[in-house]
Amino acid sequence: MFETEIRFSLLTPYQINETTLEGKQVAHLQNGKIQWNNQEYKELYFEPVHQSTSAFELYGVTIGINFHWERKENQQFQGALKLIIENNKITAINVVPVEDYLTSVISSEMSATASLELLKAHAVISRSWLLAQIRKNKETTASPHPCSARTNTALENIKWYDREDHIHFDVCADDHCQRYQGITRTSTNEVKQAIQATRGQVLMSEGEICDARFSKCCGGAFEEFQYCWEETSYPYLKKQLDRPGGSLLTASTTITCPDLTREEEARRWICSSPEAFCNTRDKKILSQVLNNYDQETTDFYRWKVSYTQHEIATLIKERSGIDYGDIIDLIPVARGTSGRLWKLKIVGSKHSCIIGKELEIRRTLSPSHLYSSAFVIDKEDISDGGIPSKFTLTGAGWGHGVGLCQIGAAVMGEQGYLYDTILLHYYIGASIEKLYL
Repeated sequence: MFETEIRFSLLTPYQINETTLEGKQVAHLQNGKIQWNNQEYKELYFEPVHQSTSAFELYGVTIGINFHWERKENQQFQGALKLIIENNKITAINVVPVEDYLTSVISSEMSATASLELLKAHAVISRSWLLAQIRKNKETTASPHPCSARTNTALENIKWYDREDHIHFDVCADDHCQRYQGITRTSTNEVKQAIQATRGQVLMSEGEICDARFSKCCGGAFEEFQYCWEETSYPYLKKQLDRPGGSLLTASTTITCPDLTREEEARRWICSSPEAFCNTRDKKILSQVLNNYDQETTDFYRWKVSYTQHEIATLIKERSGIDYGDIIDLIPVARGTSGRLWKLKIVGSKHSCIIGKELEIRRTLSPSHLYSSAFVIDKEDISDGGIPSKFTLTGAGWGHGVGLCQIGAAVMGEQGYLYDTILLHYYIGASIEKLYL
């Protein structure tokens, strides 16, 4: 949470500067410092008197930042509260033990009533991703963050957005990293059981903790890491179908994934509805993964968006800051292994440019974010001057499609697959090892 004023309440006794206090508090930015209790500070640290029963509440936390479900809500947390100055705003930081953090993440990323095997699988990947990220941040603290544009010219603008954006804390609490909404989302005995049963367990590959990415719905085929972020190829994040026979689940009947980097294959795939674990409309299963605001999204395995010429020209100008004029064409340049575009050429009457990677494409072609960049383009009513009056994007999946597919994993859990089988389906060739007791 980052605001010029932060309102919060200490619901149990907290200590600061050897003083114990409770109740509602207000901190606001003044003269480049934090003003609280009529005094100015560079930072504040509220430490709980009793860690196990501690609780504080932040008012008006924005969740789903820049996504179509963005909204504000009050959230409660355990652990310590730290306030710092960052980018001319006050940033609120929750300091909390790893396993307590995971209990919240599991309940925030999905319903706490999900199947035990799904909860256990998500506990392992969330722990793996967090610990891998902390190690990576320590190694690159003094280095430039690789979220900046890889190439940025008048003709090509390729960039990605990764978790290394954060300097003063390990991870943020929103979809940019992992959803972490404290104790706001109701936890259950099953969540606590999943955390305890997998305590210390992480995914490993070649002696390193796996960068265990995950998304809502892969759309039937897995994407590879390098098509979404920096040019790094991980052996456990590889091309594969999200179905029995698409992995080591049934090695004797392995089914080959079509080459979705080819335009004709991608169109055939995206415009059909192939069998996949994540190809489901079962409300009971979806409710395990999708919180209330996520369930506002009903079409995600296959979806369609249409824009008039005026709508798409205005949208691209607003989102990119570049006046392309009339949009003449959207041309696929390069696709990843799930059919997701990582390079797209926008051809306008005033300007043309190749953009990427997948999240930049999704941000540019939507008021919030497209569900994914796995889409094909159709133009209608092209004028004599070559200007289409309408563009229709037909797409597949929700999110980047790398690593675990949450909806597919939920279906696997319902079908009786154990958590280790679920994990090794999505993280190919990895192993599950216990890092600490």
